[in-house]
Amino acid sequence: MYCSSCGSAVTPGLSYCNRCGAGLSTKLAAKKSGGAKGSQLPESLVWAIVAVSVGGLALLIGLMAVMKNELHFANGLILLFSLLTFVLLLGAESVFIWLLLSTHRRAQGRENDAADITQLKGTATRELSELQERLLAEPGVSVTEHTTRTLEPVYRERKNS
Repeated sequence: MYCSSCGSAVTPGLSYCNRCGAGLSTKLAAKKSGGAKGSQLPESLVWAIVAVSVGGLALLIGLMAVMKNELHFANGLILLFSLLTFVLLLGAESVFIWLLLSTHRRAQGRENDAADITQLKGTATRELSELQERLLAEPGVSVTEHTTRTLEPVYRERKNS
């Protein structure tokens, strides 16, 4: 792993760079930990769709039977009530399906972002390795290479007491 600020190698698991002190990206770890929550949401939406469909239709049929046999409503009134209730059920189903599709689109967007990040990491790693090869190919500059003075010994006189 490399620092995005200075390019130095960084030990995995650190939250800052030891060389320049820049904060390291922890977004990938947050995405990985948040992935489990995101996978439970579509499953719960599917069960909500099934429950509203089956329960709503059962309730609708039961109410139609009560209106016909117990309350002796006319067929036209029962049909009107049934259509209005069915439209409400259809509206609730469409909201659940819209939520399911929007979470699916967001999940695909996250996967695309993760692929982009992986591609950028590969590019950055390649560039850093090329830079490292270039730097290692050149000899290091010595501090004493360009000095003009030579160091001469300093003589001290001994004090005899």
